[in-house]
Amino acid sequence: MLRARCRWFLYLVFAFASLGARADAPEDAARIGSLGVEQQVQWLAQSAESGALAKLDDAQLVALFSALDARTLPRYLQDGLRDFQSCEFTMRRRERIRGKWPKRADHMLVRVTREPLRIYAKWLPDGAHAGQEIIYDDSKRPNELYGHLGGFLGVVPMWTSVNGALARSQSNHSIRELGIDAITRRFIDEGHKFAEAGVTKPSNIEVKIVDGLRVVAFTYETPEGQPEFYAKKEVLGLDLERPLFRTLESYDNDGNIFESVVFERIEIKPFDDLTFDPKNPDYRF
Repeated sequence: MLRARCRWFLYLVFAFASLGARADAPEDAARIGSLGVEQQVQWLAQSAESGALAKLDDAQLVALFSALDARTLPRYLQDGLRDFQSCEFTMRRRERIRGKWPKRADHMLVRVTREPLRIYAKWLPDGAHAGQEIIYDDSKRPNELYGHLGGFLGVVPMWTSVNGALARSQSNHSIRELGIDAITRRFIDEGHKFAEAGVTKPSNIEVKIVDGLRVVAFTYETPEGQPEFYAKKEVLGLDLERPLFRTLESYDNDGNIFESVVFERIEIKPFDDLTFDPKNPDYRF
């Protein structure tokens, strides 16, 4: 058993070194593509963590991800969710609300922990709805969030339903979906529906620069579109160093974008109880 594991390790090292060092990307990518799903996931995780994946040129990246088994990317992302159980990030987000696309994106600072789910979010000065803050703690009040949500409320904080009109006035999503893992879980769930509809591979794979971030962008499109699926077309940008999507664009049946998300700075860190307490002196509740 030990010898077999060593052989697999050496094979992975050889395949990794070959892809990173040679110019014939299709041949080298085919070598990785010949591995089983578990070995592909392991190779991808090691390559991302070491920084080698980000060093590949655009052609190599497209060839590599085109050669991977359709089950590899969801597994890689699923395994990576445990890395982001407690983290802080900034994000830029736009959503089409009641048919209107916002002129400015929300720029947000978000702190999240899981088990129990607790969230603090603040809208930053250079984005829409600047100055707003919300706190959610599933262990204390699972059906309510606390915050000052803007509009006629100004900066007066209040408790409101997580699914109420006020909470949904600026987003089509629940506060529970505010996080890195929500996009991953939706991608995995939609993937099962894609497979049932005969869509097992993205319609396009390319390397893009989105808001200064270099990502591998996967385009998924289904014949049926909404309402059977979340979107008619989705473009998801994979981070080259960590197992997560950094960018997302969702389009409706008419080809209009209705959601855009870019995760900027991401830091894995622990939080104390004061982080999710409205009495925190650093907050404006």
